[in-house]
Amino acid sequence: MAKNTILKLTDHDEEKEIIFELNYLFSLSIRERFQLMLNRNRELINLLEKNGHRKTPEIIKRT
Repeated sequence: MAKNTILKLTDHDEEKEIIFELNYLFSLSIRERFQLMLNRNRELINLLEKNGHRKTPEIIKRT
């Protein structure tokens, strides 16, 4: 399977989509899989930071 193929379906078929994705991932080398994972991780961290969810909790002194 070529790495830049596109799945075209006339109707929604989740099983065919999953098989297509797995075939794509199996076609990648281990290095490429890790690179995909690291890139996606970086994207998620950036989204969390952008939306304020990765900030460390602040210590508030109550008196």
